[in-house]
Formats: sequence, structure tokens, C-alpha cells
Amino acid sequence: MKLKWIFTLLFSSLLLGVIASSTLAKGIATPPQVLAYDGKTFAGFQDPEYLSYDQALRDYLVKRINQEFGVALDPKKYSAFDLLEIEALFKCKKSNEPFDMFLKMFPKRR
Repeated sequence: MKLKWIFTLLFSSLLLGVIASSTLAKGIATPPQVLAYDGKTFAGFQDPEYLSYDQALRDYLVKRINQEFGVALDPKKYSAFDLLEIEALFKCKKSNEPFDMFLKMFPKRR
């Protein structure tokens, strides 16, 4: 009976540690202007709230890519989804591969 409680307590503390470490990883926190849209639904791509969310997300991602990889991107030229993909590709690229090779895969917006 005691063994059951010991394992439950051990598992709970391990789970709490994993959650806390993943939350505090690299000290990166999502900015409040992006978090303000958590759980919201939008009428479509032309919805003014969606457009402001998309702009806030693009600005945040461009800043994060610049800090992490030293690549300055224009938030007006890429969509937020493209920036998320670009960031994922930059994380997976080999050290000897140029960043431009990955950026050529994404069409730029006007």
C-alpha cells in the first residue's frame, strides 16, 4: 500500500518537473499581444481581429528568428504560417547550409 503512494508521489513530481521545464525552456515566453487571441475564433481571413492577430504573430516570429538565427526577415513579405515553417527549417538545417536556400522555397508577399 505504501509502495503505491510512493510511486504516485514520484510520478506526480516527475510530471510536474517535465511540465515546468518545458514551460520555462530557453526563457522564451509568448508575448501578451499574441496571447490575447487564445481561444478566439475568427469569421475568416478578412476579419479585422484575425488580421491584427496575424500581424502580431508575424512581428513576434520575425523577432524570434532574428534573435535565434541572426536572420532579419520582413514581416510583410511572409505569412505567419510561412514564418513558422521557416523557423522549423532553420532549426533542422545543417550548419554548413545557407539560410537563403530555405528562404527561396517560400513565395514572398507584396
